[in-house]
Amino acid sequence: MDRGNGKTVVVTGAGGYIGSVLVPKLLKEGYRVRAIDRFFFGRDKLPQHERLDIVQEDVRRIAEEHLTGAHAVIDLVAISNDPSGELFQEATYQINHQARARTAQLAKRVGVGRYILPSSCSIYGFQDPGVIVNEQSPTNPLTTYAKANEMAERDVLPLADDAFTVTVMRQATIFGLSPRMRFDLAINGMTCGAWETGKIPLMRDGSQWRPMLHVQDTTDVMLLLLESEPHLINGQIFNVGSFNCQLGDLAEQIVRALPIDVGIEWYGDPDNRSYRVDFGKITRVLGWKAKYTAADGALEIFEALQSGKLTKNDETITLKWYQELNKWHRIIKERELYGSMLDAFTMTG
Repeated sequence: MDRGNGKTVVVTGAGGYIGSVLVPKLLKEGYRVRAIDRFFFGRDKLPQHERLDIVQEDVRRIAEEHLTGAHAVIDLVAISNDPSGELFQEATYQINHQARARTAQLAKRVGVGRYILPSSCSIYGFQDPGVIVNEQSPTNPLTTYAKANEMAERDVLPLADDAFTVTVMRQATIFGLSPRMRFDLAINGMTCGAWETGKIPLMRDGSQWRPMLHVQDTTDVMLLLLESEPHLINGQIFNVGSFNCQLGDLAEQIVRALPIDVGIEWYGDPDNRSYRVDFGKITRVLGWKAKYTAADGALEIFEALQSGKLTKNDETITLKWYQELNKWHRIIKERELYGSMLDAFTMTG
């Protein structure tokens, strides 16, 4: 509890997959947390706590008052994953790029000391076989999600100065348990498929490379960046991940880790995104190393499903949930009158 010492950290996207793991950690370390989110997935993903201030707001409308008095901002908010980014392109550019750039500018204006942008290794896109990219490598974003992340990076990094520490985390593909669970991520989806059907769903052809990172590991890095010496991290980009693997090999690791007989079920067209990432810089500069393996993540998810603590529903597939919200928004708008459905209201005459 000594580390936070009552300092306020603003977390945007606080009710999401990573945010709902990060916020309890910050509270445990003694920080005050101002959690800003639309809460598309509900407020119940965050604990009640005397040092937690819940702010339901769209990040495109963040004002100086939301950031005033904060020690740091961790700008997690994003329309997450490639399918959602392609379906909601304009919103993705507004939220993942423009809103985060504006939040960083406002934070600097009101005297916030640190700004952390969790970006994505997806900005490396496709790389030639044998290439292992580092933070100085050319990027090749292939999707709206990746392009918006890169645009945010380019806008926030020049804001860094002696009074405003700016750090970019290029995160690998996340996996592991979270209160706002996602089964549209590689290891999570593979494990859920194995539990449901005895078969791991695997996109052809399995040779594509991906970097991976447990949600506990990435949130540990965020805590580390909050207190690292500015001269080590200011204006810096860090690739953050634990291992690179080909998806076919990853599926085999999960097969070996689970306590049931599991096969592999292929689907889809071959995925052209393939890249390997060098994570050496964050180890050299900050001494950080990942703790969790693919087997760790698969086992914890499998056990949570098996025990009934975790269930798969529409909320756990991000794109499907966004589509459901849009559908019901249309239905309600078409049917409500005077702000209600069947509730009683004052009659005239």
